[in-house]
Amino acid sequence: MARRSTPLLRRLLAPSPSLPTPLADAVSRRTVTYMPRPGDGAPRGVTLIPGDGIGPLVTGAVRQVMEAMHAPVYFETYEVHGDMPTVPAEVIESIRRNKVCLKGGLATPVGGGVSSLNVQLRKELDLYAALVNCFNLPGLPTRHDNVDIVVIRENSEGEYSGLEHEVVPGVVESLKVITKFCSERIAKYAFEYAYLNNRKKVTAVHKANIMKLADGLFLESCREVAKKYPGIKYNEIIVDNCCMQLVAKPEQFDVMVTPNLYGNLVANVAAGIAGGTGVMPGGNVGQDHAIFEQGASAGNVGNEKIVEKKRANPVALLLSSAMMLRHLQFPSFADRLETAVKRVIAEGKYRTKDLGGTSTTQEVIDAVIAKLG
Repeated sequence: MARRSTPLLRRLLAPSPSLPTPLADAVSRRTVTYMPRPGDGAPRGVTLIPGDGIGPLVTGAVRQVMEAMHAPVYFETYEVHGDMPTVPAEVIESIRRNKVCLKGGLATPVGGGVSSLNVQLRKELDLYAALVNCFNLPGLPTRHDNVDIVVIRENSEGEYSGLEHEVVPGVVESLKVITKFCSERIAKYAFEYAYLNNRKKVTAVHKANIMKLADGLFLESCREVAKKYPGIKYNEIIVDNCCMQLVAKPEQFDVMVTPNLYGNLVANVAAGIAGGTGVMPGGNVGQDHAIFEQGASAGNVGNEKIVEKKRANPVALLLSSAMMLRHLQFPSFADRLETAVKRVIAEGKYRTKDLGGTSTTQEVIDAVIAKLG
């Protein structure tokens, strides 16, 4: 999420007692900075997968807010569940056609040889970069201030390659695959993201002190790409030290680029530091397609009590949908949505249980809709 939206939020939240209301409104109004091509305002199709657990609740929240602000998108909804053997072909076709998907959590069975549909989607569509933005929300108390971390995770190989077999009974071999092509590709994406979003530093996370060949190749690729971006500071950190530094001094990190498994762990640690997985947006992106979902995966389908009481936190997916709107080149709608969500959090009146409140999902949705400018 680009930092350029922060000054807008500060102006909207700051009191202006010395200015008459009409003048204050005029001062806070955004000037025209985006010049669309003719036809760019046509409504865009978005594939919607409500998913399992709290998924239908939070994706329903996004639909309500999109309708309330008349966002130029329409949804093609498909029922997909984590216990299916594979993602239905018509769902893949819809995403290929629309190029954009919004997704609730899909439950992944533990063990039993059942493959993850999340991983299937990433592989089928070559969504090689997973991005999670972990940052402090104004008004939400956390142990650390000044946290604004973007974790960019390689999404197609590593331990998630799924290359496992039983050598003999009781002995299982799981292969970790690292290639120069994929390592360079994710490093280029991380540095390009940093460059385009006015970020100052990229940190490569690794375990090359032990996995000298695999993680060594990842680091070698990052170093080669870093040379092409002399204006961006580059450093490296071992993954175990990285986790310790995150909980001790997270403000030292800016953009982090990681292999697959480390990125999953680091993103969830960073999310916990900055307010929890319920408020962290994210998505998966490739050359042609993108899937937006809750950024950090811990407990992403919730538990039965949350679903029964309808108290799921919709903030993460609402902020992810703002990222989606920017991806679709509707920046003013994205700013309106993001600002409304942050105003509700800052006000503190409507919060779900994970943020210390007692509100239902619908109460938070209604509050966000009321704040739309």
